[in-house]
Amino acid sequence: MANRPKRTFRPRRADSSDSDSAQETSAEPGATGEQAARDPAVEGPPSGRGHAEVAELLRRGRGRRRGRAWASSRHAARAAPRLDESSDVPESRMVDLSADEEDGAHHSSESKDDQSSSPNSSRTLEDEFSSVVNIPDAAVMQATYRKCKLARAQEDYISLDVKHTFTNSGMKKNSEDSESEPDDFKDIMPFTPKPQTLRQRMAEETTTRNEETSDDSQDEKTQDIWEQQQMRKAVKITKGQDIDLSYSHESQTVKKFDASISFPPVSLEIIKKKLNTRLTLLQDTHRSHLREYEKYIQDIKSSKSTIQNLENSSNQTLSFKFYKSMKIYVENLIDCLNEKIISIQEIESAMHALLLKQAMIFMKRRQDELKHESAYLQQLSCKPETSINKSLAMDEKTQWILEEAESRRARRRQARILSGNCTHEEGTSSDDELSSADMIDFQKSQGDILQDHKKIFEDVHSDFCNIQNILLRFRQWREKFPDSYYEAFISLCIPKLLNPLIRFQLIDWNPLKFDSIGLKQMPWFTSIEEFIDCSMEDSKKEDSSDKKILSTVINKTVIPRLIGFVEFIWDPLSTTQTTSLVTQCRMILEEHSTCENEVNKGKQDLLKSIVSRMKKAIEDDVFIPLYPKSAVENRTSPHSKFQERQFWSGLKLFGNILLWNELLPEDTLQELGLGKLLNRYLIIALLNAIPGPDVVKKCSQIAAYLPEKWFQNSAMRTSIPQLENFIQFLLQSARKLSRNEIRDEVKEIILILVKIKALNQAESFIEECHLDHLRSVIKEFE
Repeated sequence: MANRPKRTFRPRRADSSDSDSAQETSAEPGATGEQAARDPAVEGPPSGRGHAEVAELLRRGRGRRRGRAWASSRHAARAAPRLDESSDVPESRMVDLSADEEDGAHHSSESKDDQSSSPNSSRTLEDEFSSVVNIPDAAVMQATYRKCKLARAQEDYISLDVKHTFTNSGMKKNSEDSESEPDDFKDIMPFTPKPQTLRQRMAEETTTRNEETSDDSQDEKTQDIWEQQQMRKAVKITKGQDIDLSYSHESQTVKKFDASISFPPVSLEIIKKKLNTRLTLLQDTHRSHLREYEKYIQDIKSSKSTIQNLENSSNQTLSFKFYKSMKIYVENLIDCLNEKIISIQEIESAMHALLLKQAMIFMKRRQDELKHESAYLQQLSCKPETSINKSLAMDEKTQWILEEAESRRARRRQARILSGNCTHEEGTSSDDELSSADMIDFQKSQGDILQDHKKIFEDVHSDFCNIQNILLRFRQWREKFPDSYYEAFISLCIPKLLNPLIRFQLIDWNPLKFDSIGLKQMPWFTSIEEFIDCSMEDSKKEDSSDKKILSTVINKTVIPRLIGFVEFIWDPLSTTQTTSLVTQCRMILEEHSTCENEVNKGKQDLLKSIVSRMKKAIEDDVFIPLYPKSAVENRTSPHSKFQERQFWSGLKLFGNILLWNELLPEDTLQELGLGKLLNRYLIIALLNAIPGPDVVKKCSQIAAYLPEKWFQNSAMRTSIPQLENFIQFLLQSARKLSRNEIRDEVKEIILILVKIKALNQAESFIEECHLDHLRSVIKEFE
């Protein structure tokens, strides 16, 4: 018999103590219940009743263990003491009474005292056995074995093992062996419904493999059988599957019906009663569903009737349809604008970047020219101690820059001569010409941006991109349902809805160009004005909230765009740009101030950016060099020309700053124009100049730029404090000219003093220089 496998799922080798029983089990073929295939070995019977007891043992062995050749060595060892205790018969000997000649296996077992028994006693015991038991010879036993084997072959059974066939009788013999085996494996886990059957199969399989194959092959086969048995138990393989296992008929227990279980009586009435109960429940459920269905039908009819009644009611239908259509329209409008606002921002940024690039080109070029020309003239004024190589390298770079600047000035002079403008002074030009290549590149980039600009709303219906059509919808709301219109605060919503569309129209608007369209001529501006005018006519309220729509639009949409131009693109030295910007700002800040709080806030932001930009221009762009009088006496010298250009450039900036009169506060304007520019740069340059007609011309131009509003007070006898330095320079120049008897220039200076309300200083000068003929000039202005 084979032992159970280890936890590693590999079977153990059979112990030496069990080898005898395993060999006996596997060496002999089985026999049926009708034929005894094995003869038992018994010990010699005791005197007196030995024959009777031996005969009885043989009869019991054949009756209880039919088909078993011999008992195991353990059974014989246990039987010997019992016989010794019951009699004093000499030691007996165990004899093998049967053998399986076909298999060639002979089993014999001898008692422990076999060496001490004599031949005579053995012969006597065999004779006694022969008189009691009729022991068949080998030929009879062989014939009986073949007969049993043929009978087994004719039995109706199905072998489940396709590789190794095992007979039913062999299984029965193994099952009988298991009854007499010792309890060596009581602690084996019951892996199958009948652990005994599993041990029998494993023992028979192990014994057969020991005879046919080596020990390693036996271990693998036993392990396979064990694993397959566990897998069968785990997955519950059905009975008809083809697996490599053999099952005994005894292990396949059939579950039979237990007749002892009693069931409640079943009759036709009981079945009918249950069916009726079930039918009643289903009918109740069906009736409840019918009631719910009828209720829903009534609700639908009632809803349809209500809808019909509402549609038939003229006032309610009109308001409902209008509000519904207005809701849908506004939702679609918002969706459209949310989708297009990204494209608008991209195009807007691209245009702003293009204009900024152009402005930076002009500014850098002007600063480079100023730097190189100033350095070049400074070298001319210095002693010839500068390194020659360094001077040559600097001269080459400076020469190219100065030639480019001079060529542009020559083209401008030629253009002025052709136009008949002969009063232009060098240095007052904006110098904003581009080369032909740069101009072509700029125009191409601008054209591409404008082309993309036109494509933004090309797939949108006019009702959602035309400001006039959009305002027409809200105008209808205001006319039909004015109460709900004003309660909804539509005047606060319209500027937000129109913001993307107005920005779309302002993409190609440049407030710095002299020919730029004004805001009043723009379509969105006129549409909003018409909407506000109709509101004033329809509404009886004088403080209609619609009046603030235009000012809100300007504050939220136009002013932020203007601030961007002022901070990054505007050149304060350009009179054209400054004049155009002042015009646009004047219209925005003065004519549309109905909403004081909001417009004032936007106005302050705009004016702050303007003041900041002009301060930066004064600090970065104004440079008037001072040279010795010997270097500037010659009007054709490079020093004199450069100084004149820079002075007129600073004077041009002075005039551009004073263009913001009435827009910027007076104190701010006077601080910028008079304090930072006139007194710090222009007066110092005039003091370094030679008195003469040119100086008087420059002073007259300064006085012409001064706003007349500052001197409108008739009671003024003294000018504003910031002009005190200028007045003293005028008096100084007049005295010098008077001594040289240049009367016309002296009279011009007296007129300048009178214009700026320096009347006391003018009278003192006339009395001092005895210029009584000029008193009439003072009386004319008084």
